[in-house]
Amino acid sequence: MSMIEQIKNRSSYVDRAIQELLPIQKPEELYRASRYLPDAGGKRLRPVSTILAAESVGCSDIESILPAAVSVELVHNFTLIHDDIMDKDNVRRGMSSVHVKWNEAGAILAGDTLYSKAFDILSDVDNDPVQIVKCINLLSKTCTQICEGQWMDINFEDSDNVSEEEYLEMIEKKTSVLYAASIKIGALLGGASDEVADALYDFGRMIGVSFQIYDDVLDLITPEETLGKARGSDLREGKKTLIAIHAFNQSVELDIFGKGNVTQEEVDNTVKILEDAGSIQYANDLAISYLEKGKAKLEILEDSEAKQLLLDIADYMVERPY
Repeated sequence: MSMIEQIKNRSSYVDRAIQELLPIQKPEELYRASRYLPDAGGKRLRPVSTILAAESVGCSDIESILPAAVSVELVHNFTLIHDDIMDKDNVRRGMSSVHVKWNEAGAILAGDTLYSKAFDILSDVDNDPVQIVKCINLLSKTCTQICEGQWMDINFEDSDNVSEEEYLEMIEKKTSVLYAASIKIGALLGGASDEVADALYDFGRMIGVSFQIYDDVLDLITPEETLGKARGSDLREGKKTLIAIHAFNQSVELDIFGKGNVTQEEVDNTVKILEDAGSIQYANDLAISYLEKGKAKLEILEDSEAKQLLLDIADYMVERPY
């Protein structure tokens, strides 16, 4: 069975558990709005990785891990709903965003419901109470870090100088800590020691950072027909990615930065400038470095199908087709 098939197999368990653990109840429209994004699917990499982490430390009872897997997926969807409101994005997963269908107030309530239900569901996991408390504490701290990362990202828009260290801290908090927490929660509930669980957390954290850096690279090197959106959108929108920061540190001028409507020729010329400056290669190399360091953290585990799948997912997240 291929990696994608393995992911789909486990994600089907997550899909069923969402239906069971987040039923449509009164007020029905609130729960329809809350279930809107989770029901739309997605790759389910976070909850699947929660399951795989538990399997990798010897847990064979997938059913016992499902509530925890659902909880991290609900937190992920909570962040997506609120991100779309803040970014004024009207489309998500090819559908109207939650705030478009239920207005901003309804979307905020739907997101808050997912957030609170995530902890409600996690607290009811059938496991050692000490491990459950560790997981709740981890997920709550993770949600705080996500907010900190989002705040940093917003502040970067009005900041003339963003350092590489600040950028890496922002993407770690905004993107990678939830993936890291998803994996550590699976490890803890699967019976791992704190040492092993911490190693798996570091694996997830580094893979998440690698994913985000490489996502910025893909925005510039991927053809539009594959990308599914205008190439160079980060440059057009004036996003201070690692690539832009590296270029600015070398006093490279990016004429289209933040200008919005520019021609494809202008984008192509700017990409060539970034290639000549070594900025794209620098980001690509750093993404691979984080990937390899992250994968090395799994050396603490015995070889297993679940461990190999975690490694394969890490490669997929960085080398994936868009």
